[in-house]
Amino acid sequence: MSDLLKKIDARTKLAGTNKLEILLFTLGMDQRTGRRENFGINVFKVREVMRTPEITQAPEMPPAVEGMVSLRGNLIPVIDLASYVGVQTESKPEIMIVSEYNGHTQGFLVEAVDTILRLDWSQMRVPPEMLNNNLRGLVTAVTELDTGKLVMMLDVEKVLAETNQIDDSHEFKAIQPVSDLVGKTVFYADDSAVARKQIQRTLDALQLNYVEAINGKRAWDELQRIASQAEAVGKPVKEFVHMILTDVEMPEMDGYMLTKVIKSDPRFGGIPILMHSSLSGMSNQKLGQSVGVDAYVAKFEPHKLTEAITTMLRNAAQ
Repeated sequence: MSDLLKKIDARTKLAGTNKLEILLFTLGMDQRTGRRENFGINVFKVREVMRTPEITQAPEMPPAVEGMVSLRGNLIPVIDLASYVGVQTESKPEIMIVSEYNGHTQGFLVEAVDTILRLDWSQMRVPPEMLNNNLRGLVTAVTELDTGKLVMMLDVEKVLAETNQIDDSHEFKAIQPVSDLVGKTVFYADDSAVARKQIQRTLDALQLNYVEAINGKRAWDELQRIASQAEAVGKPVKEFVHMILTDVEMPEMDGYMLTKVIKSDPRFGGIPILMHSSLSGMSNQKLGQSVGVDAYVAKFEPHKLTEAITTMLRNAAQ
């Protein structure tokens, strides 16, 4: 397993190529369907993979949270993904994927890990509605491999939000609109329904207008439509869209590629781009800078997002 992950730290040159690398894993044979489904997680979110350690039970834990483990002196929650996803299996999860994102570290219990695959985001599709409904909106993208194997990417933001059960309403209540920015328009793209809702709550609190897209490809299509409308009335696009907010991981076109195509199109001159991602490591920020991102903010802290949006809109207005 150490061989499987020892090259992860070197995989930092994918920005602007619309590629990603995912660690494949399984949750066990589902007794209801008789199938063993395949899931994936971005390797940038994987800190390490290990045999399942001894788990300490804790009272009043959310459903699917098995307990806590001590990892190098830090207590981290452990989530049984089979239980969380709803896979009914008799196999005991033998592997724990230690994942770090959104500034949080947690362990995911899985049946087994398989391999690391390099894919193009254009191969990742928005999941069919029926699949999304069956899995309670837990899948953000799906792809079919050359072998015919179907791989599903889990919405880790949703997993974190539902297992932490943190009441963050007070953070949004503390956000105050800035009078000279009220009514400005933010265009944002994110494939996670949970993340889109959090962004929307922030923009509503700031009394900003917004347009949303569920991935980079759809964002780019919509931005080109807006650009055509602006051209038809003889006005610059920056009068209609005042800033762009993008996630990194998105099916069909990721945030790096979206930024790259926007920055290479003169019609979008003067529109700043803010990258908003759970991939909050310094290497990811540098990757964003390499394709022209104007600023980077980690998910998800409403006050930091508010500060970044406010600063960017003010700078763009000067």
